[in-house]
Amino acid sequence: MKNILNKIYIHPLFILFIFIYILLGRFRILIYFMLLIIVHELGHILLGIYFKWKINKIIILPFGMLTKFDIDINTKLIEEFIVSISGIIFQYIFYILVRNNFSYHFVYINYFILIFNLIPIIPLDGSKILNIIINKLTNFYNSLYISSIISFILILIINIILFNINKLILIVSIFLFIETIKNYKDIKNIFNKFLLERYLKKYRFKHLKKINNVYKMKKDYRHIFYTHNKCITEYTFLLKMFDFNRKV
Repeated sequence: MKNILNKIYIHPLFILFIFIYILLGRFRILIYFMLLIIVHELGHILLGIYFKWKINKIIILPFGMLTKFDIDINTKLIEEFIVSISGIIFQYIFYILVRNNFSYHFVYINYFILIFNLIPIIPLDGSKILNIIINKLTNFYNSLYISSIISFILILIINIILFNINKLILIVSIFLFIETIKNYKDIKNIFNKFLLERYLKKYRFKHLKKINNVYKMKKDYRHIFYTHNKCITEYTFLLKMFDFNRKV
């Protein structure tokens, strides 16, 4: 537990939101919000620990908490899905158990957090779940771009719809936009790490797919490459990419 507490980082935007809510005298809403996001994030953390994922950092944000795990990009999609959905499940179970002990504000805040987290904007849970679905439908390289594009579009739509209702949404949107930009700029590095992991580690995937270039590689699949009228294994193909001094 001490090691986990040492990984907690409070984002400056969260401090700003705390200050605003204290000025407005909304102490009860603040307590409800903090209680729910802690339970929500506890779901991610506990399931991550179950799958032996290493916790890198836990960030407290104005709209929730974000746990960054140090895991392989080639982690199984089913594990990613379970960890991504666990926060929502934990939060809703907690809400069902205690809702009769709180005011109606608790109900609204609970559903706001649930709905907000399901929006497919990077780095929200909804984006992770959507990315998993996209990976089931297409290759890993395309999934990175599609997730980023959807995130950009939804940030714009939310600002157009909600800006006149709540000006604080602009602060949250700026953070989400910055995170999406970072993710978009890092796509090539993420993809290269995806390939390097496949080269260095022996993953055991049940599904097999025949392809003709690395950009068609899928998560949860092993591949046979068809090039120059012959078939070679995935490892042999990647060996040619990464081990330039070795003849295959």
